[in-house]
Amino acid sequence: MSRSRMPSSPKLKCAESRVDRAIFISDIHLSENEKGVSALFLSFMGNQASSASRLYILGDLFDAWAGDDDLDDPFNRKVVESLERLVKKGVRLHVMHGNRDFLLGRSFFERAGAVHLPDPYLIDLNGEKTLLTHGDMLCTADAEYQAFRKEVRDESWQSDFLMQPLFMRKEVISRLREKSEEKKQEKSMEIMDVDQEAVESLMRKYDCSRLIHGHTHRPARHQFLMGALSCERWVLGDWRESSALCLQGEDGKLDFVDAANR
Repeated sequence: MSRSRMPSSPKLKCAESRVDRAIFISDIHLSENEKGVSALFLSFMGNQASSASRLYILGDLFDAWAGDDDLDDPFNRKVVESLERLVKKGVRLHVMHGNRDFLLGRSFFERAGAVHLPDPYLIDLNGEKTLLTHGDMLCTADAEYQAFRKEVRDESWQSDFLMQPLFMRKEVISRLREKSEEKKQEKSMEIMDVDQEAVESLMRKYDCSRLIHGHTHRPARHQFLMGALSCERWVLGDWRESSALCLQGEDGKLDFVDAANR
């Protein structure tokens, strides 16, 4: 299976219409083994997400993705159908690759009706430029991971990998996940967190004062000065806590909400 060309992504529009309700989530890590998380997500899609103008999924929707030829797996199909139903209700769905599901391809986006967002991506959120990223690129202290990330994000590597049979790809991914979990035990939390210099460098590049990301599973709002500019960094949580978190944009203000609430 060769990777099909990704659909083009929209450019930043500074004159976009006002957004009544935008929701940002990440790190859902959906898998057939996580029944509680899956049930919460499907409920969220049928309730809170349905009332949004836009839903942004900033990476790791799935705990693993071996390729779009796995779209007809019953569990994957159920998830994609929930996304498709949301889009049919008029919600604009945007999905970014994470470190677990970076092999999501054109077929997934077309079937779900989602817009693919490159990482990072700048949006206009009610007049304020807001930078979105999964967040793993900012963990620059973890040199070993950054080398791995560079390798697997290479188009040639992905094309070669996707030529392998699906069952073999799943076995490779399973082994990689096991090694990753072992490595985490050897690394400090500081190494696996984002680097503040990397954060500020990226925000300067995109000339913005607000950043939203996931990956680290440490939900919080961080305020800091970048020179004389007051900035904020919102970190999305994962969905394995009793209170699943997301961000909602309403009247230009952001705040955490409980995704389990209806």
